[in-house]
Amino acid sequence: MERTRIHGLLNPSDCALAVIDYQPAMFSGVHSHDRTSIVQNIQILCKAARLFKVPTILSTVASESFSGAMISEITDLFPGQTPIDRTSINSWLDPHFKAAVKQTGRRKIVLTGLWTEACVLFPAIDLLQAGYEVYVPTDACGDISVEAHDRAVQRLVQAGAVPVTSLQFLFEMQQDWARSETYNGVMDILKAHSPYGIEVRFVKEFLGGHEEEEVTWHKAA
Repeated sequence: MERTRIHGLLNPSDCALAVIDYQPAMFSGVHSHDRTSIVQNIQILCKAARLFKVPTILSTVASESFSGAMISEITDLFPGQTPIDRTSINSWLDPHFKAAVKQTGRRKIVLTGLWTEACVLFPAIDLLQAGYEVYVPTDACGDISVEAHDRAVQRLVQAGAVPVTSLQFLFEMQQDWARSETYNGVMDILKAHSPYGIEVRFVKEFLGGHEEEEVTWHKAA
């Protein structure tokens, strides 16, 4: 009897992040998600990758002729790194993108992009067929409709990809609040890009603006 494959937790030492086509023309067609939420979630992913030193590949499609430059919320996090510009919808068909993935030496690829049904789905299927494990943070992706996004995620799962969320990626990188070297960085990401930061502010305002000691997660002594 064939044993069901178990996809283990991601670790900073075994995965790479591929960020695809976060460009103005691609955002303009997104109607499956609130675009502001997508921008927040892709920043969670990219800041987490930078904090935990996860190799990150940036790629655009037809940036000069059609889609525009990748948004600065991403590129500012990776100064000096020029996104790999392609003509192909499927980034895996671009030799420079394929070479960049291979150069990471990682077999677990966290892949996110716009739109889900094409620029995410196509390379994900090819990566799976090439023997990689693929994880897709679906809340950082978007498509022309909810239907298009949902059908793409269904097909990704059927093909063997693992759907995750942006915060799930961040928490899997940290895994233990006692990891003091990245604790503050994780908390900064949560405060800036998740409801956690808003809740902390609301609680302080509800308490009348008094300087309350910030609530922190348990740390090992």
